[in-house]
Amino acid sequence: MKKVGLAILGLGVVGGGTYHILTEHREFYQKTQGVDISVENVLEINRERALALGIPEEKIASNIAEVVTNPDVNIVVEVIGGVGVAREFVLAALNAGKTVVTSNKELVCKYSHELEHAAKAHNAGLYFEASCVGGVPIIRTLLDGVQANHITSMMGIINGTTNYILTKMSNGGESYESALKEAQRLGYAEADPTSDVEGYDAAYKLSILSSLAFHTKVPLSEVSREGISSVTQEDIADGKKLGYCIKLLAIGKQTKDGIEVRVHPTFVKADHPLAAVNDSFNAVYITGDSVDDVMLYGRGAGALPTGSAIVSDVIFAATHAENKYSTFKNEEKAEKGVKFAKDYRSAYYLRISATDKTGVFAKITSILGSNNISLDEVLQKVSDENDRATITLVTHETHETAIHNAVSKINALEVASVERVLRVVS
Repeated sequence: MKKVGLAILGLGVVGGGTYHILTEHREFYQKTQGVDISVENVLEINRERALALGIPEEKIASNIAEVVTNPDVNIVVEVIGGVGVAREFVLAALNAGKTVVTSNKELVCKYSHELEHAAKAHNAGLYFEASCVGGVPIIRTLLDGVQANHITSMMGIINGTTNYILTKMSNGGESYESALKEAQRLGYAEADPTSDVEGYDAAYKLSILSSLAFHTKVPLSEVSREGISSVTQEDIADGKKLGYCIKLLAIGKQTKDGIEVRVHPTFVKADHPLAAVNDSFNAVYITGDSVDDVMLYGRGAGALPTGSAIVSDVIFAATHAENKYSTFKNEEKAEKGVKFAKDYRSAYYLRISATDKTGVFAKITSILGSNNISLDEVLQKVSDENDRATITLVTHETHETAIHNAVSKINALEVASVERVLRVVS
């Protein structure tokens, strides 16, 4: 039976979960996969944490050099996070010819070109299933499940923290601030939640997934990003009246105008499969030219779901002699000639505050019409004591520039102002 030695860098939530899975299932993997995987080293600054997990003291390394020079270590698992020490340690492992498995989306997003160059130079593997969507096998699906297709679009809920917050706001009537505090209490959100709630985490993942799906480098700099911190109960209430729920979506498309990649809060029609994805669950909805629509759903974070993805990569690396690398030229920037579309096409939701007088609505629709924007749905609320009416519109698909131009012209009217703009997926 093939024996494979492993080192784990970092024994936090995910590292501890990974160690638990590997030790609990060791005999199972011997029986089903024909490989004996043993943890030969761990690198953890808190030695007491390692000892509490039952790791023998002689296997606790003091520095990265001990790990990368250990002849019994074939695969190094990095679960430290960040792009400082983690980058240094991963490069050290790859340069020593060790295959690396990582859950670090920021590292993979920003430095996969650098890591892959080192891996190729030293005949090492580089695997990162756990970097995107936790335990959901989205990367393996893109690489080994739907590779017969030209992927035309990919749309998903790929951040569990924001999905939990929006679910609490939608189903429980909580404010954004209250839902965020609850997410922090449960450990879904960090003390500083910026990476999640402002869309950075989802943007890292979308950059990685779009590069794999579209077989070309999609740098982070090309991903348009908006977070959920401005979402209000009024947005959610209007969405429900129109038959929508609100989700932070990551969207990647191949269009005639180029690749578009964007992360933003979005109204999703209630009968769309993504509308039923609640709490901390994630899902990715893929469309291929042959397979049509495929959706993957599951837990997007947590010790065991993410550990599951890490161990899946470990087993794949242990049972495949040939290393697989990117299907595209993986450099820091996109290849010359690759186009990225910025003038997206989408349907839009507009909430407009207007003077409740005859002719005001006609002025608004005239501006929309002059920008080739047609309307799909209209709600008009009863005016308040200040003779102001709130008009809610949903447009048919149009261009982003057309919406921006129309909003600018409506805001120039003395009798109306646009209070909210959201994109819509039917």
